[in-house]
Amino acid sequence: MALKDTIADVAANDVANVVADTAVSGVSSNINLADTAVDVAANDVADTAVSGVSGVSSNINLADTLKILPEAPGVYRYYGEDGTLLYVGKAKNLKKRVNSYFTKEQTGKVRVLVNKIHRIETIVVDNEYEALLLENSLIKQYKPRYNIMLKDDKTYPWLCLTSGHFPRIYPTRRKDDVNATYFGPYAKVQTIHVLLDLIHELYPIRNCRFNLSPEVIASKKIKLCLEYQMKRCKGPCQGLQSEEEYLSDIAQVKSFVRGHIKPLLSSLRNEMNELAERREFMRAQGVKERLELLQQYQSKSLVVSEVLSNLDVISFIEKDEIYFFNFLHIEDGRIVQAQTVELKPRLDESSQELLASMIVEFRLRNESDAREIVTNELPDTLLQGITVTVPKVGEKKHLLDLSQRNILFYISEKTKRQDLVDPDRHGKRIVAEIQKALGMAVPPTHIECFDNSNFQGDYPVAAMSVSRNGALSKKDYRHFNIRTVEGADDYASMEEIIYRRYHRLVSENEELPQLVVIDGGKGQLAAAHKSIVALGLSDKIFLIGIAKRLEEIFRVGDPYPLMLDKRSEALKHIQTLRDEVHRFGITHYRKRHLKGIVRTELTSIKGIGEETATLLLKHFKSVKKIREASLEQLAEVVGISKAGIIRDGLAG
Repeated sequence: MALKDTIADVAANDVANVVADTAVSGVSSNINLADTAVDVAANDVADTAVSGVSGVSSNINLADTLKILPEAPGVYRYYGEDGTLLYVGKAKNLKKRVNSYFTKEQTGKVRVLVNKIHRIETIVVDNEYEALLLENSLIKQYKPRYNIMLKDDKTYPWLCLTSGHFPRIYPTRRKDDVNATYFGPYAKVQTIHVLLDLIHELYPIRNCRFNLSPEVIASKKIKLCLEYQMKRCKGPCQGLQSEEEYLSDIAQVKSFVRGHIKPLLSSLRNEMNELAERREFMRAQGVKERLELLQQYQSKSLVVSEVLSNLDVISFIEKDEIYFFNFLHIEDGRIVQAQTVELKPRLDESSQELLASMIVEFRLRNESDAREIVTNELPDTLLQGITVTVPKVGEKKHLLDLSQRNILFYISEKTKRQDLVDPDRHGKRIVAEIQKALGMAVPPTHIECFDNSNFQGDYPVAAMSVSRNGALSKKDYRHFNIRTVEGADDYASMEEIIYRRYHRLVSENEELPQLVVIDGGKGQLAAAHKSIVALGLSDKIFLIGIAKRLEEIFRVGDPYPLMLDKRSEALKHIQTLRDEVHRFGITHYRKRHLKGIVRTELTSIKGIGEETATLLLKHFKSVKKIREASLEQLAEVVGISKAGIIRDGLAG
């Protein structure tokens, strides 16, 4: 057999089988993707492969392969030397996209991937949308090592409606019945049980597993069960309910589960009125009860819009190099499906690429036929016949915000669960983020932060707050009185405190912090660095300053400040340390200042000690108010004898 014919057969079978699975799952009703795949495989792929793109011939190297790639939309596959599929990707233009891996400067995992590529295969399709669908199918089938990892931590539950005679509906986590109809997936199994309870209240659907074929029913071998006695089943096993009537109920169950409540309510009202006109009041009462149950369910459902229906909302948030995607499906103004998943990119995929992939994944997984998608960013591939909207105001923007809040709640809950399992995880994450943000060689498990205070040069003090393993360590906080500096000299005060602190730690052979934070800008940082250098600790202590106005981070030797993300845990932790040292320092300053006032103003009066002075200050709040107080007011606090002494002393 000729090489071209061989490749045509192999490609036709491989691609047709893979893509036919996707087409059958109902992604697009206006595209016969299976037929497209066969045509593509038999014609374009065969010609392309023979020309050397797929590397089938060992005489064709990668360099030659790259030259003859088709300039058409399609899917490319990278294989390793041992034949392992490494990566599957889609492209508007295969030649440009694949060549970009080899002509541009690559970093990280992309460079590792490129070095491992031994063979390239391509599949040409009609447009980029078909390439996106085919890429999704190939990734699911082969699970290439370098493709994105979808993490949802569990298999979501579905509602399964069986095929055959007298179908039954039940919850499952496995979609292994190709003839069944599946509804979902649902984020919580409790939701399924609530729906099932309501379905059985509304409709007498059987839940037994018997094969109710006409022959089995005619044999009368199955006995009526408790469900029949409870009027939750009409006994089809004994021929007491026709299959036509049963399937009519099943049709309404399908409508209800899919969220089409308004048409269902209208249908029930019409049925009730028709039965009443025919004077079948008992049956009409049964329909009325179902109608009231549905109305109660509808009133409890969250109404997110009065006008929007059959709409998908798909949004994402990126955090710590993980993408969190949320999917909401809206029917009759209500959310009928909701799901949040994590996506960890393996290579340098853009957010637009990831969004396009997740749109296809969500629509396949949830079997959505919505013709409009609301999202927070345009994907890199537009889907045929589907409108993609990025709203700025209005009800659609409200839905988008709701989707984003669901993601934030998911992230928060995930963090709480992880912190319960690993209590130190939060601190480890903060330490790692600070290390990365500041470019430190070692993780800052021990951080000390300094600030000084004075009032017009009087009562100069300093304070230190401490963090260990990402958490405040208040037992390690320290106060300092400035000893050698005269007047208001913040730089000299900082230089003194830093020198005294670390000279003592070195002399006592105590543990040194990996990071020291100075509350201040370049001036305070330079003063602190002077002491660090004098002690020979430049290579042991990483020093930074944080300026109050713009929350800028200054590093020694760096002429430009570092601006950390305002929402980052690294900056928030540094700010907390700064705020703590400020609070702690001010408390100490006020105490010392108060003592100074007591000594100079009140204790200088003969016969008045610190205890009496403190009592007066607590009551009157200041020396000025003590001086203005009457003799009677002073006597109420310290007695008439001392009141007279204070009155005379302050007057003199």
